[in-house]
Amino acid sequence: RKPVVLKGMELGTCTNKWTVDYLSQAEGSKEVKIHVSTVPQMDFLSKNFVYRTLPFDVFVQRAAEVKHKEYFLSEDEKYYLRSVGEDARKDIADIRKQFPILAEDVKIPEYFEKEQFFSSVFRISSAGLQLWTHYDVMDNFLIQVTGKKRVVLFSPRDAPYLYLSGTKSEVLDVDNPDLEKYPLFVKAKRYQCFLEAGDVLFIPALWFHNVISAEFGVALNSYDKSDTYGNKDPTAASRAIQILDRALKTLEELPEEYRDFYARRMVLRIQEKAYRNDYG
Repeated sequence: RKPVVLKGMELGTCTNKWTVDYLSQAEGSKEVKIHVSTVPQMDFLSKNFVYRTLPFDVFVQRAAEVKHKEYFLSEDEKYYLRSVGEDARKDIADIRKQFPILAEDVKIPEYFEKEQFFSSVFRISSAGLQLWTHYDVMDNFLIQVTGKKRVVLFSPRDAPYLYLSGTKSEVLDVDNPDLEKYPLFVKAKRYQCFLEAGDVLFIPALWFHNVISAEFGVALNSYDKSDTYGNKDPTAASRAIQILDRALKTLEELPEEYRDFYARRMVLRIQEKAYRNDYG
């Protein structure tokens, strides 16, 4: 249940074929919905980006550029594509359906049974683009087809130090965090790896990851067994959080001294009943 980088995998012809020109020509001018940001660090919580639509071939060419002659917001804006299904709210991402020609070039490592396979997400990022820290609720293989990425990971046990809002961390800059605003972040143990073309990173479920594209690159995620994005908390977990929120609301009826005392008792009970003793 720990991340690992797999090298020398047989991934098909994609690692050699997927140049900017080939990508543009292979899937042509089908329209894709993309993220556009004027800053390198994209933040899903504050939504410091906009959604725009471009023909796929135009998008690929722009994403590979550093400065743009044509742009939406600024000449050095960053682009990010995360493929979605036909109906983004209902259909999962599957490269075989959304990008069938490119799918023929890919051999996804078979590390789980076929019936466990959930989705395959096609991604393209501009150089220098950094995605917010988040976790997924399913095991995940990040296949780096072209380009290079740096991935910073945090264990699920460090969740108390990551200032979570849903599945995402509020700490956007993991290299230079604002420790006045996020003082507990220093307690989170950081794991880091650098992916090159052809590398595969196994990210176990619930491990937090923050990804920066060192250069223009194409990647593919494959998830095992559910929601369209693979990051919706299990029903039982969502229900438990709702119950906890109601319990905390009830505690507000007590004077501050009593509220503090009984809140601490609740924390101890949660630790006693739910924490793992062997979490190394």
